[in-house]
Amino acid sequence: MFLPRVQTMITVFYFGLFAMSFDFISGYTGYLSFGHSAFYGLGAYFVILVANGKVPLLGNGTPFMVLLLLAGLLAVVMALLMGAVAFRLTGVYFAMITLGFAQILYVFFSNWDYVGANPRDGIAVLGRQDGFAIGVPYVDSLNMTIGQLQGDTFTWGMDFAAMTGIGALSPISHTIALGPGEVSYYMVGLVVLVCYFAMQRIIHSPFGRAMIAIRENEERARAVGYDTFRVKMGAFAISGFFGAVAGGLFTGYRTSVAPENSFYFLTAGDALLASIIGGFGTVAGPLFGRLFHEGLHEFLTKEGGGLLPYLRSQLGEGTLNTVIIDGFTVAEAIEVFLNGRAGLYIGLLFVLFVLYVPNGLLGTLRAYLGGTVAGQVAQAVKGRVRGWKL
Repeated sequence: MFLPRVQTMITVFYFGLFAMSFDFISGYTGYLSFGHSAFYGLGAYFVILVANGKVPLLGNGTPFMVLLLLAGLLAVVMALLMGAVAFRLTGVYFAMITLGFAQILYVFFSNWDYVGANPRDGIAVLGRQDGFAIGVPYVDSLNMTIGQLQGDTFTWGMDFAAMTGIGALSPISHTIALGPGEVSYYMVGLVVLVCYFAMQRIIHSPFGRAMIAIRENEERARAVGYDTFRVKMGAFAISGFFGAVAGGLFTGYRTSVAPENSFYFLTAGDALLASIIGGFGTVAGPLFGRLFHEGLHEFLTKEGGGLLPYLRSQLGEGTLNTVIIDGFTVAEAIEVFLNGRAGLYIGLLFVLFVLYVPNGLLGTLRAYLGGTVAGQVAQAVKGRVRGWKL
């Protein structure tokens, strides 16, 4: 009832990466990129267009990892073009300029017949039958295919009892079998982990400190010698790169995309929601924010193992038919207040987070610990090791 499904966690991974890329520019420079969905959609559409053989010079068999890299570079070019215009303004004007770019792409891809017969409803992968593999390009043995239907399976271990017919060997017989969902979970998670470490490395570099200086006081950063325009452009390009990689992972797993779930401005709104819940300026916070969002949505869903099916199965017929007030029964109350109301409660929680947990989940935890979680854990481990030596 409480733990999210594997499929939900895969969604958390690739959209969490997109939210982290949003936080990279918005949380560390203070410039809210409401049009960040432009990069997510660009990466998603680039991968699917190449897979359908509609991008010149790139065959539909181009390795997925190469496509992710090229999608990221294409987003870098787009970010530089957008930034050259948008960074002439600040505050809400910058946010609206980026939103305008995203809406232009949304309308363009919704009406561009070249991408598919009915572009407004989206397109699916048609020209690639072997799926999308994550691993080392051009080395088949070091690749594993992701996807809801075409994903690889993986089995590791030895069943000595079955091989030898000796039941006494059962305690040392262990086999791990992963289905397509589990394989996709680990491979998508691996890409997201690498991207996370890359962003963390950049944040803790001199370039990252310049970004933070701009967020705290841009005029002072300019006064001490930082070329703030170039720093902002570089940060925007990097965030666009990782946003496009997230979009490519989305397409690679789903094998379909539509303007509504990629370029639409509410996609960036979901990233903003994840960043606020998880914590602005934390990189990892948006991933936890998305996990919280998806976990709550699944918990309140009317399907699977959420709260609503649990109540229906655990409460007896007599309890469900109990009248609360004026003929209003417990069963009707469950339908009215829980069935399809996940968005309502998520909205209420969002308001509460803004009012009472402004630093988000990870930001609040860091404030409580007096530093980053990793730093505090490292300190505790060092203290224990020193104690052992003594």
